[in-house]
Amino acid sequence: MSDPLRLGIAGLGTVGVGVVKIVERQAELLARRCGRPIKITAVSARAKGKDRGVDLSPYAWEDDPVALARRPDVDVFVELMGGADGPARAATLAAIAAGKDVVTANKAMLAIHGQSLAETAEAAGRVLRFEAAVAGGIPVIKALTEGLAGNAISRVMGVMNGTCNYILTRMDSAGLSYDDAFAEADGLGYLEADPQLDVGGIDAAHKLTLLAAIAFGARVDFNAVALEGIGSITIEDIRRAGDMGYKIKLLGVAQRTGRGLEARMSPCLVPSTSPLGQLEGGTNMVVIEGDSVGQIVLRGPGAGEGPTASAVMSDVCDIARGIRVAVFGQPAHTLDSAPPASAASPACYYLRMELADKPGALAKVATVLGEAGISIDRMRQYDHPGDNAPVLIVTHKSARANLDTALAALPGTGVVMGAPVALRIEDV
Repeated sequence: MSDPLRLGIAGLGTVGVGVVKIVERQAELLARRCGRPIKITAVSARAKGKDRGVDLSPYAWEDDPVALARRPDVDVFVELMGGADGPARAATLAAIAAGKDVVTANKAMLAIHGQSLAETAEAAGRVLRFEAAVAGGIPVIKALTEGLAGNAISRVMGVMNGTCNYILTRMDSAGLSYDDAFAEADGLGYLEADPQLDVGGIDAAHKLTLLAAIAFGARVDFNAVALEGIGSITIEDIRRAGDMGYKIKLLGVAQRTGRGLEARMSPCLVPSTSPLGQLEGGTNMVVIEGDSVGQIVLRGPGAGEGPTASAVMSDVCDIARGIRVAVFGQPAHTLDSAPPASAASPACYYLRMELADKPGALAKVATVLGEAGISIDRMRQYDHPGDNAPVLIVTHKSARANLDTALAALPGTGVVMGAPVALRIEDV
């Protein structure tokens, strides 16, 4: 059997400990499947004495992850520290410069610096793998770069943040307010230290950035993602959308259009009967559409020790087998500078508003929508105890610019109370 593949692991949090457990527990299985043993030679973390539930005494310790990345007894540097800059990026660059391959779960670093890191790694003849950076245990990176390499991808979309999906499904199933569902998720330890990374859609947008680069051969550009979180979603929206046959999801969508590369992460309505509509709890789902394969749906755990460590090990095993793939599925210098879409593709929209309960109110709203070029598909008015009447409208497909024109004009009717809520309805 060949010489062992030697790992240096930087970061011993949940995922790092999970990787240690897999390497120790599955040593024989890994050796058979990879054709060579996998072993850990050295590790690094912020606190050496911390009890992590695993015995780290067999491994050399480095306080500095950059020193770990340069060790001569490390073949693959496994970066699990997190953070777009700082030690994670410095150690990754040090590893590449020292002739090491790199496996990372760091979506933020790749979304911000992925283009330059890929070019650096490929120029040095090194592999940079990141299956664990997107959708936890779902092998979506491998699916795009390998399994679907013969397809022209038309669209990638999905629920890519389990915390947001948990909050939205708890609002739906238990009738909780957003604040109560948020507090419950926080109590269960689901939220990042900075909750805006989750509920603000930033974490999911990092992932979408990476998928878009692979799917469409585009340079990595996090700033091109139109971003909106779930903080404005109310229990009223959850209930009314359900009445109309929809669920609300924080949905990432990337697709090439005649207006450029469209990439957005925002709350959307999807049909309740669709796979995305039926997705509950902290589970992730990615839908990929290709010209030859049609539509495929990948579903699984989006986070956690076991699933994410499993994804890390899939990259390690590929390196052990000698499989070497360009970082984003094609040489980084060939990725094109796709201009961001000048406008979102036309869509149907869900509108919720409260109207003064007086004759002609609905007619005034319909007139404003019509003058903006928006036609109404369905409309529903609810019983109400007070002076204002809750009204739901589902439009036919229209440009977002037309909708914005209508939304700006509605207060001038004198019958719309407060700001209307407008959410995109995604075809799935």
